Amino acid sequence: MPGGHGWHTDEWTAEDARGLLRIPTRDDHKYSRGSVVLLTGSTTYPGAAVLSVEGAWRAGIGMVGWIGDESVARLVLQRRPETVVGGGRIDAAVIGSGIDGRTRSDEVTRMITSMLASPPPAVIDAGALDLAPRAHGPFVVTPHAGELREVRIPLGLGVDDIDVDPLRERLERDFRERVLVVRETAVALGGVVLLKGAETIVATPGGWWTVVRTGTPWLAAGGTGDVLAGVIGSVLAGEVASHPDREIDVEELGPIAATGAWLHGTAGRIAAGPGWPVTALDVAASLPEAFVEATA
Repeated sequence: MPGGHGWHTDEWTAEDARGLLRIPTRDDHKYSRGSVVLLTGSTTYPGAAVLSVEGAWRAGIGMVGWIGDESVARLVLQRRPETVVGGGRIDAAVIGSGIDGRTRSDEVTRMITSMLASPPPAVIDAGALDLAPRAHGPFVVTPHAGELREVRIPLGLGVDDIDVDPLRERLERDFRERVLVVRETAVALGGVVLLKGAETIVATPGGWWTVVRTGTPWLAAGGTGDVLAGVIGSVLAGEVASHPDREIDVEELGPIAATGAWLHGTAGRIAAGPGWPVTALDVAASLPEAFVEATA
């Protein structure tokens, strides 16, 4: 896999992903394959809960739990009745997809901070990005370019004013500058940063980074990021479950996040076929085929 602290242009590949995707054996049971719990979706964006859960289930996990509003739970169970509503065993958590960080209630904020205070590693998305510094365990944040400022502002790296914050200009400058932005954010945050885009950049606080280019422009569609969060959570939980006697280190989350992005991007390419439009559920439905492409 790519490594070191210097500049490199290595791209995350199927071979890299293969080393982190587990194929179950005859000795496995549902918990040994990993269990991920998601705090995702809201009454405003209920589909995010469905999509993140769908992404988690289709990425090779043994158990998926979900926490949230009862009205949203019905939609989750209609789509994926295997899901344990109310939590369950946690090897890894996915938090924030489909939640609006600017309008979330005090109760939702309390639920997020409570999950972040627990030891299991977390995938932090969307409406929980500003709370990432409160995480007690290792974590990865998954912003798109428009959300990255929500990660940087609490760190003193930006200002809450779109007219004066130079972040957008830096991200639009060139690939090298985007990598530098992601790397400096990871160092200041103390967690892994995955910046979503046509070229998804992943960086760890220790200086490691890589780029994932497996996707298709058709992935620029509503809900695909929710699927991605579930996928990364699934890969992460599987890795945690495969090493039950040790705690995972934040630096290990970089390759795990890159593998999730590779799987998601490959699924998008498969779903798009010769170049037709796709929806987020189309991407999720193609995840098993992408998994096979990596592990064959």
